Amino acid sequence: MLGLDKKDFNLLLIVACLTMLAPFILNPFPEGSGLAQFNAGYPDLMQRFVIFGIFAIGFNILFGLTGYLSFGHAAFLGVGSYAAIWMMKLLTTNVIPAMIMAVVIAGVFALVVGYVSLRRSGIYFSILTLAFAQMSFAMAYSVLTPITGGETGLQLKLADARILDGALEAGEQARANIFGLNMSSSAELSLGSWLFTFNAGYYLAAIVMLVAFYLAIRIFRSPFGLMLRAVKSNQQRMNYTGLNARPYTLAAFVISGMYAGLAGGLMVAMDTQVGPERMFWTASGEVVLMTILGGAGTLIGPVLGAGLIKYMENILSKINSDILHTWFAFLPDGLEDLIITLIYPFIGKGWHLTLGIIFMLVVIFLPGGLVEGGQRIAKLFKRKDTSEDTAQSTPAE
Repeated sequence: MLGLDKKDFNLLLIVACLTMLAPFILNPFPEGSGLAQFNAGYPDLMQRFVIFGIFAIGFNILFGLTGYLSFGHAAFLGVGSYAAIWMMKLLTTNVIPAMIMAVVIAGVFALVVGYVSLRRSGIYFSILTLAFAQMSFAMAYSVLTPITGGETGLQLKLADARILDGALEAGEQARANIFGLNMSSSAELSLGSWLFTFNAGYYLAAIVMLVAFYLAIRIFRSPFGLMLRAVKSNQQRMNYTGLNARPYTLAAFVISGMYAGLAGGLMVAMDTQVGPERMFWTASGEVVLMTILGGAGTLIGPVLGAGLIKYMENILSKINSDILHTWFAFLPDGLEDLIITLIYPFIGKGWHLTLGIIFMLVVIFLPGGLVEGGQRIAKLFKRKDTSEDTAQSTPAE
């Protein structure tokens, strides 16, 4: 179905179920309980899961298929965000034109950057992309202040033109919407002690992510994807056959940049304030971590990596000493203080330490990322079932 084989269609179906049922899946603990701290089913965080999932899917098309490691992909995220906010300021607060413009402008910018950067490979390519990203950040921060807003950034204002929208009344605030439905609109469902929130902005981002994921599957399974794998496997041997790899790598770079621009446009749809920090080098490093943690070159791996990092950033970082004292209050005072002293460096502001340890363990023991870990567990259970079937079929002596 949809041009996919059975395995890929089942994978798409699983991702669709997970995204559509996310408000239930991410709120496993009742409100008010001690474990409610680990619930992640609120709109802002769910939106981050899918938006950065799109960002990581696009990055994986470049890095996972061709092996070209870009350290400057945040530039396309930022350019897409600026394009989207200007479309919403000048034309309409409907997010559809904003997302389209974000993809187009990011794609054009990626074409320029890729044309220059892909003249080199390896570490030289990575440094070139990092240089472009840092130059973009510096220009957005200071040189292009009339366009980017500089340090304070841009946001929707009452005086904006918005040609296709009616004039706002005094005191009224412009809000991102899709054909009149505000992105911040939410509905709540209460089931006993559980509270589930269904947000319009999240479901828009989730649908866009599913489309992006479907397109990534088609790219991975296409002859174009096969050519990109050949580039990663041995580009020099590919050149000896008479095939020029540059058009393929440039196309992959542009597609990857368009994914990043789409993620930037969706970020504006959810939060109509854009600043240059989205183009900083740490944002580029974050998407690299997401892809490697989840599994570079796999389909669902980057989405899992994005979810893990954003969960730790927003949940693990909020756990403080007071919460720990609440959890371990049943222990004797001395033992309670000892356990909290040992745990505290790895949570709260120290969540990066935990992320670093997880990243090292994954790189050392699971080079294929979380996807490889899931495959190993599945093989373990499959081997166990096979051994049990063999034992049952062996006749008794």
